[in-house]
Order: sequence, then C-alpha cells, then structure tokens
Amino acid sequence: MNIKTFSRFDEEIWNDVGPLYFQAFGDRGAKPVKVIKHMLDQGIADLHVCYKGNTAVGMALTGKLSTNRVMIIDYLAVSKDERGQGLGQQFVKDIQKKALAEGYRNLLIETEAEDTPNNKKRIHFWQSCGFLLTDYVHQYIWVPEAYQAMYFPLTSQLRETTGEELFRYLNTFHRLSFKGSSNQ
Repeated sequence: MNIKTFSRFDEEIWNDVGPLYFQAFGDRGAKPVKVIKHMLDQGIADLHVCYKGNTAVGMALTGKLSTNRVMIIDYLAVSKDERGQGLGQQFVKDIQKKALAEGYRNLLIETEAEDTPNNKKRIHFWQSCGFLLTDYVHQYIWVPEAYQAMYFPLTSQLRETTGEELFRYLNTFHRLSFKGSSNQ
C-alpha cells in the first residue's frame, strides 16, 4: 500500500479516484467536483490516494482548520474489492500520523445519525480506528440527514469535547468549502 497526498487539484489524479468517490458518495452527499477543486486550490483540503501497485484503491479528502488545529476527514472510501482487509484502518492510521506530524490536535469526522445497519457499521469502523462518538445529533438545513460528530484526540492534553463544539468546526469548514466556489 502506497499513500500519496495532493494539495492541488490534478485532473489525472481525479480521474483515478473519482470513480471511488462517486461509487461511495454519489447518491449520498457527494460534493460537486468543482467544490473539491476549489477546496484544494484555496488550501483548505488535501486529497489522499491509496495505491495498490498503480491502481487507486482508496481515497480520502481531508479539510484543514489550521488556526483551530483541527483536521476533518470529509470523505474516505475504499474500493469494494479491497474492503474487509484492514486497508481502511491502515489508511486512517496514516492520516492520523500525518495530522499529528503537521501539528493538528484533533481529527474529526461526521457520520449519519439515523439508526440503520449501514450507519452502525460505519460508526463501528470509526470506533475501531479509535474515534469517539459524541451524543449530540446535528441537523443541517441543507440536507435531510442528521449527523453526529466523532473525534480522535491527537494529543493527550486534549480535553473531552462536545458534539456541539465539534459541529462549530464542521460548520466553519463546510462554509469555507463552498465560499467562492460558485456553487452556493
């Protein structure tokens, strides 16, 4: 497994990972490509690609709130053929190491809150990677699903936090993601 991180949008790289992204999120809250391009170009996101040989088998889009020292895993997907082999957990560990090396204090994700087998499976995956689930359920005004925040403290000095606090970071990140992308 080889993971490469890209800080600028590259059409050729996107052609490798776009199918993974749309397969995983196309009908469930995928951001338009022009928004992802904008996020990368304005320096608030990185694209991480997991390769097996020359084939992209995983992708993650992380957001950066540098002043708050918070990194957000906005999207993470692993090829259906590669699931269940520990690749996703290894990919998350790599992102955790990168976030710590870059001085971030907290790694966040949001997961759908509805009590369904798929959502439970996703939450279990993140918990197996060391993420903590908060109780607070957040309802965005622009999507019908409710969400919960999960976090991975990168330093031992980090105090316990609330879902409300984490969603302030997530809302800030989403606002920055769409600001000026001509997709508001």
